[in-house]
Amino acid sequence: MSLQIVNEQVEKYMRGLLTRHDDPVLLEMEALAAEKHFPIVNRHVGVTVEILARAIGARRIFELGSGYGYSAYWFARAAGPGAEVHCTDGDAENAKQAEQFLSRAGLWDRITFHVGDAVTAFNGVENDWDIVYCDIDKHGYPEAWEAARDRVQVGGMYICDNVLWSGRVAAEDRDDQRPEWTEAIKKHNAMIAKDERYESSILPIRDGVMVALRVAD
Repeated sequence: MSLQIVNEQVEKYMRGLLTRHDDPVLLEMEALAAEKHFPIVNRHVGVTVEILARAIGARRIFELGSGYGYSAYWFARAAGPGAEVHCTDGDAENAKQAEQFLSRAGLWDRITFHVGDAVTAFNGVENDWDIVYCDIDKHGYPEAWEAARDRVQVGGMYICDNVLWSGRVAAEDRDDQRPEWTEAIKKHNAMIAKDERYESSILPIRDGVMVALRVAD
């Protein structure tokens, strides 16, 4: 089973409301993703995470999984000059591409890019965070949550993409090519739901976005 979470016509309608964000750099990043079949969050998720980051005044953000900087574009816009947005990716070429795009967008001054394993990089930086964002390979989601949950400050957020996994988390899929990824996502979602320090909900946009607000120590 593979479900489109948002109806295609509704998706098209919502996308049409976001054309004022058609910055040349952003459009180029989106075109590259389409050309290379590179996974990025879509425009709806980008705008959503910018809204969330602005709403809590986030200044210290750590991305677990950044690709060539598409989601970082939105976080860096929200965080503003002098903020810290840490990015991670295992491919040095993606880091170079991110620098090119985000420099042209006037956002690179607030970016620190770590090349290597995302969770390892996160564990190597001593800080508490306003937002930890997760978009790594799905088998690593439980580890990402376990690393992040104590280091998001009260009033901060843990945000994670792809938590509905084309509906596979909700029903058995005999054709699931990566059942271990599905189980990892389900475990990740359940751990967050049970953590009483966080208020959490899944936004049913794109492939599901987990938003968990830390409300207690």
